[in-house]
Amino acid sequence: MAEIHFHLQAKLAPQVVLAALTDFGPRRATIWPNIDEQHFKVHEQGPGWADVTEGSSVAGGVWEREKYTWDAATGHITAETIDSNTWGPGSRWDYKLTPSPQGGTNIEVKIKRHGKGWKGRLIELGLTVAGARMLRSQMEQALARSET
Repeated sequence: MAEIHFHLQAKLAPQVVLAALTDFGPRRATIWPNIDEQHFKVHEQGPGWADVTEGSSVAGGVWEREKYTWDAATGHITAETIDSNTWGPGSRWDYKLTPSPQGGTNIEVKIKRHGKGWKGRLIELGLTVAGARMLRSQMEQALARSET
């Protein structure tokens, strides 16, 4: 199991970061570099939750159906894996957003990945080595794109 943890500081206010993480509209695939339109589908959505499939064509196609839940008051967002061609049960993303004293948002990210099949185990190994740097970079790109 890969456990990845990283922190980043965003210039955006916490509510803007929350909106970027939980906006499942048509712009999602253009904002997030690890999601493409053919692997993105909203199954159901309600206040404080969404059931979505996300993924990309990288590595022959990687997709994950996730149940997102969030609480704007506490700044917690969770995405738990429901099904995937690469990730097994217990895989998840956890975000904690807190206002920064300098303005903007402190973002704490914890990711657990249980590789499923040979492809999932191989990607899990790669994440163990370079995951924090790569995923932090993708999140920085997404937050920059969400500003426009």
